[in-house]
Amino acid sequence: MELTLVLLMMLMVIAVVAIKLNGDKLAFPFRRRDNLFTPVERSFLNLIEAGVGDQYRIICRVRLSDIVSLRHGTDKKTGRTAMLKAAGRNLDFVLCDKETLTPVVAVDLVHQSGKDGYKTQRDWFVSSALDAARIPHLRIKVKSGYSPQDFRDCLEAKLAPVRYKAPKKPLIAGTQTGSKPLAA
Repeated sequence: MELTLVLLMMLMVIAVVAIKLNGDKLAFPFRRRDNLFTPVERSFLNLIEAGVGDQYRIICRVRLSDIVSLRHGTDKKTGRTAMLKAAGRNLDFVLCDKETLTPVVAVDLVHQSGKDGYKTQRDWFVSSALDAARIPHLRIKVKSGYSPQDFRDCLEAKLAPVRYKAPKKPLIAGTQTGSKPLAA
């Protein structure tokens, strides 16, 4: 019994010494962040919420690879390279359909401050991937004074070509929906 207690005490001392020697080399050296968003991102999120109301669900900080997928028939090497590139790119906000959560438009903030700024140069890969997936890409310069109506107008201008690109096909060929027959 005494031998067991002595061995247990030695094991505890060894464990304490091992923890002290490891010091700052913890396996999970994390702490909780104070803010999930920067003040600019938070105020812009409030602007978007006020601008779109209940029309869309807003998802923040989305990887490009989360909203695009590969076309059928893409060879493996090209697909793997493209998806790795897409996984490394982030979008600030994505507006999604409320019901289906289908991406409707991607929004990136453009900061002019700093040496090079934040996303001041258009990323051709992101723009091209979104164009290929037919998701409009809205890039908005960060500045104060935007109103929710300004954002709504900008969003509508970006979505108008997508919404009104081609008229819906009639259910039965040769008929027009919503119109009266012409009298001869």
